[in-house]
Amino acid sequence: MLFQTIVFAPLLGAIIAGLFGRKIGDTAAQSVTTGLLILAAVLSWIGFVKTGFGHTVTDVFVMRWFDVGDMKADWFLKIDTLTAVMLVVITSVSALVHLYSWGYMSHDDSKARFFAYLSLFTFAMLMLVTADNFIQLFFGWEGVGLASYLLIGFWYKKPTANAAAIKAFVTNRVGDVGLALGVMTVFLVFGSVKFDTVFAQVADNKDLVLPFLGMEFNAIELMAGLLFIGAMGKSAQFFLHVWLPDAMEGPTPVSALIHAATMVTAGVFMVCRCFPIFEAAPITSGAIAIIGALTAFFAATVALVQNDIKRVIAYSTCSQLGYMFFAAGLGLYNAAMFHLFTHAFFKALLFLCAGSVIHALHHEQDMRKMGGTYKLIPLTYIFMIIGTLAITGVGIPGTKLGFAGFLSKDVIIEGAYAASAGGAYAPAVIAFVAGLIAALFTSFYSWRLIFMTFHGKHRGEPDVLKHAHEAPPAMMIPLIMLAFGAVFAGMFFYKHFVGDYAAGFWAHALPANTAYSGTGVAPGMAAEAAHGAEAAHGDSHSDGHGDDHGSDHSDGHHAFPTWVLWSPFVAMVIGFVTAWLMYMVKGGAAKRAAASMRGEGGVLYKFLLNKWYVDEIYDVIFVKGLRRLGDIFWKILDVRIIDNLGPNGFAKLASGTAGKLSKLQSGYLFHYALVMLIGVAAIIVLVFSKVSGG
Repeated sequence: MLFQTIVFAPLLGAIIAGLFGRKIGDTAAQSVTTGLLILAAVLSWIGFVKTGFGHTVTDVFVMRWFDVGDMKADWFLKIDTLTAVMLVVITSVSALVHLYSWGYMSHDDSKARFFAYLSLFTFAMLMLVTADNFIQLFFGWEGVGLASYLLIGFWYKKPTANAAAIKAFVTNRVGDVGLALGVMTVFLVFGSVKFDTVFAQVADNKDLVLPFLGMEFNAIELMAGLLFIGAMGKSAQFFLHVWLPDAMEGPTPVSALIHAATMVTAGVFMVCRCFPIFEAAPITSGAIAIIGALTAFFAATVALVQNDIKRVIAYSTCSQLGYMFFAAGLGLYNAAMFHLFTHAFFKALLFLCAGSVIHALHHEQDMRKMGGTYKLIPLTYIFMIIGTLAITGVGIPGTKLGFAGFLSKDVIIEGAYAASAGGAYAPAVIAFVAGLIAALFTSFYSWRLIFMTFHGKHRGEPDVLKHAHEAPPAMMIPLIMLAFGAVFAGMFFYKHFVGDYAAGFWAHALPANTAYSGTGVAPGMAAEAAHGAEAAHGDSHSDGHGDDHGSDHSDGHHAFPTWVLWSPFVAMVIGFVTAWLMYMVKGGAAKRAAASMRGEGGVLYKFLLNKWYVDEIYDVIFVKGLRRLGDIFWKILDVRIIDNLGPNGFAKLASGTAGKLSKLQSGYLFHYALVMLIGVAAIIVLVFSKVSGG
């Protein structure tokens, strides 16, 4: 009952709070949902230790589900190391978000509804990650989309919140079409939707060709590409990323839940879960690496100039997801999951700290109207610093000493360098360069946020500071626990994701080639990445230091060149120094904020501020065209043709006929007598015609 309780406890909480919230009251609804999430989180950690350290796989039968013709999909909970890691991430962050929401949503009138939505969201994500077949995965996938729509648009009286919820829902539907077609292709090729059955047959069908859209494609490449389109929508990769920043219209706890541990990581999880398909699709895997690298770079550039504190962190999420995807595209699945794991802690911390700032400043989110707050909310300031040190990757290169983001992000960058095969494999080269540039930009915009929010003179209304105060304990406790994870998660769990121990740890879930998997994209390169990364960071057999020229160590691992080990660190330092010079030296923060409000900064600044004009391009290409097409269907096909010939036509005919017949009802006796005579005459004529005819 361990894993059944983990999955269904949030659903029980959602039902109680959603259906009976008004009867039992807000406090009871909050207590039930939060208590059940804490229970699920505790059990998830127990399951993580039991499953991960025991290297076991468990399939828990729930019920018979689909049995239509040849398609059978029973409801099983697939529990392996990959699932166990996701259960820990989802339930831990969700439990802390529930607790945090006690303070953040204390003045809201719909707390029971909000907590019901949070728990429903969590249940849908748990359904997704415990799926043992594509139908169940799709069910959880769509459930997360529905719950996110409800949460983003929670404050439905705000037009911007409604618009953001619709945008998220519609954009994800675009990606979900790809996912649905991918699942259909899987069933067409393999005759099954069960993961184990499908994955076992991939090698036998690697040369199969299928027609699609008038062309012929390799079947495995086609299904991998379609599945990745779904991942692009859910995990906000470039082209389908436009919904993610607007999702900030929801309450801040929603932002933390969506961006840190649940919805946006679903795509990364799906690619890692389906690694046999993607490893047999080298073209698609290369495209994943390139799109992930582009997303990491694009989102980081946009975050440089954003002024809304939550939007900066939102674009940061988009960028970090790019790291995870280009790692997965290069076959570095363990590294992608490592960064997903650590990212949950420091990104949730950053969002909840932002919520604490917003709470203290009476819902002000514009950093240009902040400043001078670090003395008023010192604990929030400290925790935000910890989150910033984690996301920017502060640590000692060549060792396993550093904040969570240092270890997980650096192994991705180093792995991309090794997978590039000295520049022979273009997607890995692009990923390596984009990863370094994004690391520099991440450091800049993260410290820019710190300096604009907490330092310098206050640039908002003077009365706001008079009432600024630290968050209540319900909001501070989650920050403490997340800060602990942001500091120690990388160091403590490093061996579970990188190295010889990790090979056994992930044996039943991911390819077991030492630190990273091999990949069909660049055969052998990922294995080299494994050796280099492990030698660079040190393992149980090495001295923990890389040398200058990549000499061999006693354990046989090949170290990276020193410049590769130190390049992410140098990029981080350059970003910090640049932000310090621009926003702290000579009163920089106030001056830069004023310049931003006057619209200064030139063409490049406006280009980045307007997010590369992607929304505007989509508006011209898709939105306006679809609106015109909708008007044509509405005004011509619907109103003029269907309505005029259908409901309106029949109504008009009935009305006209009734009007003419009503004139016969004159009330004069001789009119009625005349009608009667005409009727009698008609009957006589009819009778005589029958008789004569007979």
